[in-house]
Amino acid sequence: MFLRASIQSIVLLCAIFVTPQAPATETVPAHETLQIESRELGETRVVNVWLPPGYETGKGHGYPVLYMPDGGIAEDFPHVAKTVDALVRQGNIPPMLVVGIENTQRRRDLTGPTEVDQDRGIAPVVGGSAAFRAFIADELKPLIGKRYAVNDKSAIMGESVAALFIVETLFLQPDLFDIYIALDPSLWWNNEQWTREAGARLEAVGAIDVRLLLASADDNGNRMVTMNLVRALCAHPAAGLHWTHAAHPELRHDTIYRSLERQMLEQAFSEDFDAKQACNADTPR
Repeated sequence: MFLRASIQSIVLLCAIFVTPQAPATETVPAHETLQIESRELGETRVVNVWLPPGYETGKGHGYPVLYMPDGGIAEDFPHVAKTVDALVRQGNIPPMLVVGIENTQRRRDLTGPTEVDQDRGIAPVVGGSAAFRAFIADELKPLIGKRYAVNDKSAIMGESVAALFIVETLFLQPDLFDIYIALDPSLWWNNEQWTREAGARLEAVGAIDVRLLLASADDNGNRMVTMNLVRALCAHPAAGLHWTHAAHPELRHDTIYRSLERQMLEQAFSEDFDAKQACNADTPR
């Protein structure tokens, strides 16, 4: 992996298929932009890094990192970085870095393999999530660790197929992050693979200490499928997996990210994290 770095000052007709775009008038917070030559992906990837107020590079001082797919400046990076900035300044969350990964082929990177013909039809190439995860684990995270003053705590947040990738990563490589925030995940992918396999995956999970925050909107099939995952989580409790789910029928797939990002981040990084599972209810929340 080779690095070229430059410093810059610096949702959807269908979010399942379309890369999130920032409003044309949205301001972009000051940030650094890295260009990473990825061996795992065989291409150059643009990564945007926002540093918290008062960022210090001194020895012994490290910050947690929030990673985000859909992290281009024309995608979700600006509003997430601004929300984190406000929460940090208000003392509601600890100072942290925001690392946004700009898309090249979104549907390729954020989906796993599928046996469903209709799934394969959404893009020329799908099913590349393993390579994208390897890029994050083996190239991006080590680079961020060397270049910036960070600690060993990390989180990932995303919506739609990005949230699908987040749930998949939790099941396949749960120690990659400490906090998983999945907004209206597209769990219908590959005939609901991750709701069908959740029980076995959870039973196979070893010693972990991670948080999973799920939220669902109510304008498409995602909420119903997410509830299937919630029921699987209730039926197969895994020690060390602290999770919560909230249904938001008042929100749409294309509004849930901006509507909930503030409260999800506050909850995710709270020292008093409350895993409200309500597993004894007929319809867990």
